This record gives sequence, C-alpha cells and structure tokens, in this order.
Amino acid sequence: MNDAARGQVRAFLSHLAQERRTSPLTRSSYGRDLEKAVTGLTAQGVEDWASVGPHHVRALVAQLHRGGLNGRSLARLLSAVRGLYRYLIREGAAERNPAAGLRPPRTDRRLPKTLDIEEAERLVAFNAADPLEVRDRALFELMYSSGLRLAEAVGIDLVHLDLGDAALRVTGKGNRDRIVPVGRFAAAALRAWLQSRGSLAAPDERALFVGSRGRRLSCRAVQQRLRRLARQRGFSFGIHPHMLRHSFASHLLESSGDLRAVQELLGHSN
Repeated sequence: MNDAARGQVRAFLSHLAQERRTSPLTRSSYGRDLEKAVTGLTAQGVEDWASVGPHHVRALVAQLHRGGLNGRSLARLLSAVRGLYRYLIREGAAERNPAAGLRPPRTDRRLPKTLDIEEAERLVAFNAADPLEVRDRALFELMYSSGLRLAEAVGIDLVHLDLGDAALRVTGKGNRDRIVPVGRFAAAALRAWLQSRGSLAAPDERALFVGSRGRRLSCRAVQQRLRRLARQRGFSFGIHPHMLRHSFASHLLESSGDLRAVQELLGHSN
C-alpha cells in the first residue's frame, strides 16, 4: 500500500472522530484492524484501495485466520474495511466495496462449563436440616436428574409429577410439553419434600416448589439458593442453574452416546 492509501486510512479515522463521533476505543480498534489489512494487502502486491478486489480480501482473511485470528476478530476487521470503503466511495476514491457480503470463518462457540459426576454429587447430595433445605435438595436433584431449565423447574405444578411412574411433565419453550424421567435419588428427595411441603405452602398453591411465604418459588430465589449452597459445599467457582442442565446432558451423553435421546430429554428442536 502506498502513502496515499495510508493517508486515506488516517482521513477515515478522523472522519469517525469528527463526523461520526465514535468512541476512542472504536477508533483504536478500527485503526489496528486496518493496519492489519494494509500489511496483508501490501504483501499481496496491492498499492491502493481502488485496486482491491473481493479475492484480495478473501485472501487477507484466510491468511489472518491461519495466523490465529478468530472469527470474532475477523468479523470486526471486515466491518472496519467495509466502513473504510463506504467512506472512500462517498469521497469518490473507490467505486465498489470489495468486502461487501464477505463473511468471516465461523467462530466455534465455547462449550458450557459443566460439573463432573463427583462434583454434581457433592453439590446435590447433602443432609437437609430444615424444610427449605429439604426443598432445595429435591429441586436441585430434580434439575440435575431431568435436565430442566430453571423456568421449567419453578413452573412445575403438583399435578405434573408422577412419582409412581418416576415421570414428570414439563412445559418448555414455545409451550411444548415433554415427559422426562425422574431419577431415583431425585424421587427420594421429592418424597421427603412432599412430606415437608405442607408446612410452607399456602392451601391453594399448586406449585411443587414454594418459598418461605408459601407461594411459587421465583427464578431469582433459586439462583441465590444455588450460589449459597455452592459456597457451603466448598466450590471455588460460581454455579448457576443452567450448569446443572448442561451437566445432565454431558453425563448422559458420556454414558449412553445417544445424542438423539439427549436432545429429546432436553426439549431441543436441534
């Protein structure tokens, strides 16, 4: 890239500051990304922005990706190049945007953190000292054994549970119902909770899990109780309700290898 091309980058960054009023952090990021673009395009023998074609940009992206730049960073770089070309076209310094329509390589999503089997057992298998702890053990055993979402767990009514068949009817996303099995440890914890539930629940309350005021347990209360329990059980990292669901899926897949069955139990459409 020649000096004029580099000057156009500086003019574009000045345009972002004075006309677009973008933040210094945004301009700094764009500046670093465009410097990478200049270096890569220069290595391809390109001298000015008007000479850049889509094949040059694709080669640039491929080279940076091989060098370790991830999809998110490449998406930001392409955004910077597209922004530069919008400015150059407006100024009459380019006729087309060679980065238009180009997409970066797909970024692999990070796998969610899960508990191993021993950690899951240490978390949910505790001696309950009062009705609220009896409820907590039943709730967390059930969420882990059946792979429930938090909203699904707090939405369970008494009529949805059939301990005789060790089954539970759950209403998931999109109001789709599914039947999930209840593990034997969860079933035992639920029986203990049903014996204590009457000391807390309001007479007309249909919810399986209730709070100290006798009404349906809130999602917020479950999150707080789980964090408290994790601290008490000596965990050095935060544990949230969805981690129980991910752990259920991971452990079931490891033991069965049946991805389709795990998908159905989780209520996933794909």
